[in-house]
Amino acid sequence: MNGVQIEVCMVISTRILGKRKPLLSDFSIEPPLDQSGGGGGDQTLRELIEHIVRAQVNQYNNQKQAQRFDRVLGVQEIQEGLLRGKLDPASKSNIQEADAEEAVGVALLAFEDGLYKVIIDETERVSLDEVVRVTADTNIVFLRLVFLAGG
Repeated sequence: MNGVQIEVCMVISTRILGKRKPLLSDFSIEPPLDQSGGGGGDQTLRELIEHIVRAQVNQYNNQKQAQRFDRVLGVQEIQEGLLRGKLDPASKSNIQEADAEEAVGVALLAFEDGLYKVIIDETERVSLDEVVRVTADTNIVFLRLVFLAGG
């Protein structure tokens, strides 16, 4: 094919039932590697959710790490610290990284508890063990459900 590679990206949307504005802006991520080492292919819904959550946690942690290195004490902060008798640049970078395994566990439990739906290419997926196919034009929607009080 003349050495042309087609990049496969999944488009992820997040919505809240009954709200017009999306929960987050749509974003794209590379699909998990298939058995042959390429992107896309078949995997269970569980594997797909795990992949998406890990990618988002990794992105979050990388952004927090970049912010940590950008933070430097300013003149006013140094003066205030001297008055207190303590200069503490670490307090400016009190950044706690997210735990990917914990986030995956929470996401899977929330799906099992029915707190959100996953719709892949306009088809609702109901089981974590269901095999799904990811292609170059796959669209995934995470639809958070909001329950009525007293229901």
